[in-house]
Amino acid sequence: MTLEHFDLLLDKYAHLVTSIGVNVRKGQSILIYAEIEQAPFVHKLTDAAYERGAARVDVEWSDLHTKRAFLENAPEEALATVPTWVPVRSQNIADANTTRISILSADPDGYSHIDDNRISTLEQAMQRANSPVRQATMNNDLDWIVIGAAGQAWAQKVFPDLEAPYAQDQLWAEIFKVSRISVDNDPEADWAAHVAKLKTKSQWLNQQNFKSLHFKSPITDINIGLAENHFWEAADSADKSGHTFIANMPTEEVFTSPDYRHIDGHVQSTKPLSYAGTLIKDIQLTFKDGHVTEAHASTGESILKQLIATDSGASSLGEVSLVPDPSPISQSGITFYNTLFDENASDHLALGAAYPSNIQGGTQMPLEERQAHGQNESLVHVDFMIGSADMDVDGITFDGKTVPVFRNGDWA
Repeated sequence: MTLEHFDLLLDKYAHLVTSIGVNVRKGQSILIYAEIEQAPFVHKLTDAAYERGAARVDVEWSDLHTKRAFLENAPEEALATVPTWVPVRSQNIADANTTRISILSADPDGYSHIDDNRISTLEQAMQRANSPVRQATMNNDLDWIVIGAAGQAWAQKVFPDLEAPYAQDQLWAEIFKVSRISVDNDPEADWAAHVAKLKTKSQWLNQQNFKSLHFKSPITDINIGLAENHFWEAADSADKSGHTFIANMPTEEVFTSPDYRHIDGHVQSTKPLSYAGTLIKDIQLTFKDGHVTEAHASTGESILKQLIATDSGASSLGEVSLVPDPSPISQSGITFYNTLFDENASDHLALGAAYPSNIQGGTQMPLEERQAHGQNESLVHVDFMIGSADMDVDGITFDGKTVPVFRNGDWA
């Protein structure tokens, strides 16, 4: 790595993630998910977590080559049948409230040549097997964070005109920049100010208590009802013990729960979506009475349709999120081919499950009660980007008034 001050910046990143990121406290158990290419970063995260008093730090290593070989060669029944220890382990992670750090760095199009049906078969089997930890994570029972690290194949996708080592340097530089890390700054102080700024937006939206939102651009025209007693969140969250954490670094969004029963219109994506190792481009969805009735894409359409068919909830929405076009990631002009980064450059929606914290008291409610408030449930939660510099968003009040929220991609 030739990036100037790289080791110092990586140290700052590791300490930021373990401090205000997942707020590691004495006696906690930590589980890190990472590609083997990211061992140096994982070592720094491990050391930083132990410095803060972690009792145990485990790593679940991943390797695109071995996963790809399995997808290419395994018999169909092996793709559909998950080993019995997988759901057991998922339940143990959830029961122990294990803090989870997920590092995204793999090739966003790493499975592009593999049959879509094989990818979907494995993806759905793993989603079912890991549902205990998914539910605990979405309910904020445990602390969790998703972050990025510059994998070489990913970097070359983002910067195709650069040779591999220089592309990786450039991607690391961008990750540090949008994560508010520089040689001479205090990242924790910068993040505290950023969180406070985002919260002024979520607080205003909560005061409005809109019945619905209307998104309108040259390619999108959709009305999205909001769940009863919905709650807008920004940047940080609280686990069930009351400790705060930041689930995404970077983050530029405020988000809440749609009412899955009241979504009508059409929407088109403005950035590619990397899902299950495949790039899905130019997503076009039509909704009627809360569910997708038509789905198209210029690439990855088969994967998109299989995602929507995962279960009944996968054909509706679980999240609506507002991100101003002047956000730093959008203004960089870079398409990252990675949802963590691209969703923080653009308004976005999520197919599938809603976050229980996005309705008041939702984390203490049984599923049936949350659904009665309009919250969606599914095995999946997949964000896709719809925002642009020409997107207008209006809030519709319960007495039918229209309140400008976004004009030309920015807060009105």
